[in-house]
Amino acid sequence: MSYARTSLKGVMFYDSRRAHNGVTLFTPLDGKGAWLVDMMGRLVNHWAMDYTPGCDATLLPNGNLLYAGKVTNGPLVDLEGAGGILMEVDWEANVVWEYKDPYLHHTFARTKNGNTLILKWVEVPDDIAIRVKGGDPNTECAGVMWGDAIQEITADGKVVWEWLAHKHFDPDITPHCPICPRSTWTHANAVSELPDGNILASFAQINTIAIIDKHTGNIKWQWGPWDGVDKGQSNLAHQHCPTILDNGNILVFDNGMHPGCSGWGFSRVLEVNPKTNAIVWVYGGGEDETCLFYSSMLGSCQRLPNGNTLICEGTTGRIFEVTPRTDLVWEFSNNLPSYELYPAQTRSHMVCSAYRYGMDYSGLKGSVSMPIAREAAPDTTVRGEENVKARLARLGY
Repeated sequence: MSYARTSLKGVMFYDSRRAHNGVTLFTPLDGKGAWLVDMMGRLVNHWAMDYTPGCDATLLPNGNLLYAGKVTNGPLVDLEGAGGILMEVDWEANVVWEYKDPYLHHTFARTKNGNTLILKWVEVPDDIAIRVKGGDPNTECAGVMWGDAIQEITADGKVVWEWLAHKHFDPDITPHCPICPRSTWTHANAVSELPDGNILASFAQINTIAIIDKHTGNIKWQWGPWDGVDKGQSNLAHQHCPTILDNGNILVFDNGMHPGCSGWGFSRVLEVNPKTNAIVWVYGGGEDETCLFYSSMLGSCQRLPNGNTLICEGTTGRIFEVTPRTDLVWEFSNNLPSYELYPAQTRSHMVCSAYRYGMDYSGLKGSVSMPIAREAAPDTTVRGEENVKARLARLGY
């Protein structure tokens, strides 16, 4: 059965028997802070921050929020994903730790040893930049092409490990997206620590995800870029949010932006076996009820403990959960109107990312309990199972 887009606000569909119950954290692109809602769309917590999001926020096991903010006066503030400040705040949004660097961008990851992985822009040396194929000509940033550094920092801000993308990707065989500006080359937008201590990262402008050996810096495995041949179907296009699963596979949000150098595509969420490079599960791809699923930028995906998948369709502000058979079991629309706007800018409902936390998550202990008898998030309509039949009737079923 297909589910049409509507103007409904908040929770639009909820199958409590098949959904993974918990609370959902989301970060609106045009807001200042992060929101946590229960399965009915009721407000659990709102962290009001002084900065709009750089791209991401996560709830730590200690109950604090780790939030990437965007400064307004950095040297590269106009680049997509620009940040500048990383903040850890408690439940009441009091700052307990922060790290500032004008070249921070996109996202981060707290490591098992308590350090933090960050993404930074660094200049690509001229002798390498001139060899990078692709990109819209003469669109460098003040004549400079920027690349990526992945750094590990301690709580006091000391850099204890660094990896430079331009030292490990060969520009002769790693082309830039031919349609996008040449201001950035690899354009990292995700980083995480794997159970074995190695690093998983996403590089959007070269349509590649990779596993980096933490000790040698060598790329142990990569998927992409697509060379026009089958090559294991690794035709990613500006992807986001690769994560390792318990079975060793990798889940990734494939935005489908500029696929095959065209201007329009369709999004997919893929589960990939890194041993065989085979796609073993897919949501989306322009078929059946998933044909409207598309987010040209932003987006996230998360495999839940019950086997379902939480998906954030970033540009529409739609967050939803599907079963392994792709049945819809929960759907939320970010139409909240209470976010501050940039000057002279139309309100956007875009969401950077979304993550579900079960009620047994350590970061929630002592903070919330189920059921949550709290107010609804501003100007939303709480819709549960009792309203599903009415909604389907409006859709013609």
